[in-house]
Amino acid sequence: MEKLTDQTLNKFLEITASDAPVPGGGSISALNGAIAASLATMVARLTLGRKKYADVEPQMNEIIGRLTPLAAQLGDLVDEDSKAYAVVMDAYRLPKETDDEKKARHDAIQGATMGAALVPLKVAETVCSVLPMIVEVADKGNTNAVTDAGVAALCARAAIKGALLNVSINLGGIDDKAFVTEMEKQIAALDDAADNYEQHILEIVKSKI
Repeated sequence: MEKLTDQTLNKFLEITASDAPVPGGGSISALNGAIAASLATMVARLTLGRKKYADVEPQMNEIIGRLTPLAAQLGDLVDEDSKAYAVVMDAYRLPKETDDEKKARHDAIQGATMGAALVPLKVAETVCSVLPMIVEVADKGNTNAVTDAGVAALCARAAIKGALLNVSINLGGIDDKAFVTEMEKQIAALDDAADNYEQHILEIVKSKI
């Protein structure tokens, strides 16, 4: 099956707008994260080769080297989120006539639901690792592209917040209380980080406009 990220933009939007359940909010969150990383990379590239920014060129090259694989990873997570949802749906379709079947189905649903929670958590964690580099390109990069860094921050925040919503909705169906408690702690930490980074980056951006 063709990857979602290999579709044309128009086709991707058409699929998203259809009555198919995927790509849904989790995949779109991953896409927002990939866009954030890509925009930040653009700002770094627009800083290279300009005398005014010669002192930060090594830093910008390092940022480009770190962001490029993160953008690709987030692109892959667009499809991984949709696949995780499909695994959950397959588990719910398992037979449930006998006690053994019911137990097997329950266990499959639990495992699949945990997987469906872990994928968007990975999205949120990955995008959170992008945010410090958005700070750097906003603060030290080409000021002509500073608003692009601001948009990258907004996309990153939306990616993290959206991904965490998808983690939370899956936690309600998980029996393992220790797993749920740990996930809730991670959700709170990532949510706070998204807010703090967004505020900091936007302050930098507004100071340079």
